[in-house]
Amino acid sequence: MGAAFGWGTLAASSLVIGAIVALIFSIGLRTIGLIMAFGSGVLISAISFDLVQEAVDKSSGHGWVVGGFFAGCLVFFGGDRLIDRLGGSQRKDPSGNQEGGSSLSIVLGSVLDGIPESMVIGLTIFEGGAVGAAYLAAVFISNLPESISSTAGLATSGWKKSRILWMWTAIALISGLASLAGYGLFQDSSPGTTAFVLAFAGGAILTMLAETMMPEAYEHGGKFVGVVTTLGFAVAFTIHTLD
Repeated sequence: MGAAFGWGTLAASSLVIGAIVALIFSIGLRTIGLIMAFGSGVLISAISFDLVQEAVDKSSGHGWVVGGFFAGCLVFFGGDRLIDRLGGSQRKDPSGNQEGGSSLSIVLGSVLDGIPESMVIGLTIFEGGAVGAAYLAAVFISNLPESISSTAGLATSGWKKSRILWMWTAIALISGLASLAGYGLFQDSSPGTTAFVLAFAGGAILTMLAETMMPEAYEHGGKFVGVVTTLGFAVAFTIHTLD
């Protein structure tokens, strides 16, 4: 169980690293947009090969996979809509529009973005005895642009540096707990249930990408984000094939 918490926290530690980078260096909006595009490509690869394909392989039928995928989509969609109404809609905006939002909603939105992918880390440790290097790398890499973009916006909107760092540290620890939950809650689960959970995470993450990361990436990075997203996908797929 300690391994699940440790690996989950390690994957989320890139949130803190990204925040430190954004606070030390002045990064232009176009660069941030391209970094977000790369992270989006990485996560799309992880969804395709480490979540959905794995779910299909574990399930005896596609019903668990399809049901889990759309359940994850709808749960994230509903949670994101609620957080938007509470003032967290601009949590990933690097230009500083978080100023008018609720601090708590921004934190909750960041937690919502990270929990599905973290739970899968614990689940895969239980299933295989070790965390998949490809998926762990995908989560770690994709957290960097999320943290960099959000931190840049929060700093611009007036958040203190210490407050930003404490927020990301807390979210990293919560992600570790989510990984621990993924390890502990599904120990007696059937292959169908495991497939449902993997597909659920895939649906939630894909919805998050479409609603938050990819629009922000295109807004600030322009058309070149297509190339960088493809590059991110290719890098993550290469890691997956070597795992």
